[in-house]
Amino acid sequence: MPYPIFDRSRLHLRPLDQREHDVVVEDLYELDDPVPPFESEELAAVAQRMVAARRRGAAVILMMGAHVVKAGLSRFVIDLLRRGIVSHVAGNGAVAIHDTELAMIGATSESVSRYIRAGQFGLWQESGVVNEFAQQAAAEGIGLGEAAGRAIWERDFPHKEISILASAYQLGVPVTIHVGIGCDIVHAHPNCDGAALGASSYRDFLTLAHSVSQLEGGVLLNVGTAIMGPETYLKALSMARNVAQQEGCEIRHFTTAVFDLIPLPDDYHHQPPKSNPFYYFRPWKTILVRTVADGGESFYINADHRVTLPHLHRMVTSMIEQ
Repeated sequence: MPYPIFDRSRLHLRPLDQREHDVVVEDLYELDDPVPPFESEELAAVAQRMVAARRRGAAVILMMGAHVVKAGLSRFVIDLLRRGIVSHVAGNGAVAIHDTELAMIGATSESVSRYIRAGQFGLWQESGVVNEFAQQAAAEGIGLGEAAGRAIWERDFPHKEISILASAYQLGVPVTIHVGIGCDIVHAHPNCDGAALGASSYRDFLTLAHSVSQLEGGVLLNVGTAIMGPETYLKALSMARNVAQQEGCEIRHFTTAVFDLIPLPDDYHHQPPKSNPFYYFRPWKTILVRTVADGGESFYINADHRVTLPHLHRMVTSMIEQ
């Protein structure tokens, strides 16, 4: 007999205008807003390699967690897309949700500690539109990122100009969403279709694998994603290298960079032993060590995204304007 399941029809979803938002559109940074000083040879090197990669036609892949959006940095990502510097954006499911909410109502994010007490966390009517995007994507055989970006771009959302997904769709740049079932607020909604999420997100994984196959001479940025980024990149790289080997090609000479808050030792080019808890910090062993061990190079940028991304953007744009 099948195990019993939760009856989603009993849920009460409230409208978003009843939610107290942690982030509003006025919190988003403008490209020319002042930024605290940040001197980093590693960051400068990453900027140089990004510009060089695009000039040679190699991929520059930005893998990001939702904090990039919640920290108000969407305009920096969008400008890098428009300038042709970033050739692919990969995000987790929360990226799609926060990006959509910002475009739709100019606000996003909520206090987990406040709303979980009342059983209201994540249960907001309008947020469920992301599930509709997944269903449409599955019906058409396209990825969740493309379907969401198209829907945001085509609908009458008042703030769609600050949507990373919509901007990428408009520019024809792949944006992929890599969902962990049960990880996102919209998975609790009655209109969630797990099969649609799986089909559309898997299509996005195959799109990511295609971009990774163009990583020779390129750059992979992992910004604030400790699980989705390292794990999807690792499998995609294995797939890409498998085919490249059969064709007498190689994917070895590329740059990786991890942007995160966890302080790592200076010698981060060697993975820690299993006895060290840092061994289980996937960005270190996967992105900074293992996947670049035979010809690549890696950099670790340790600071708040609200400092590092604006500085990276300014370094890159100054280089391409010279």
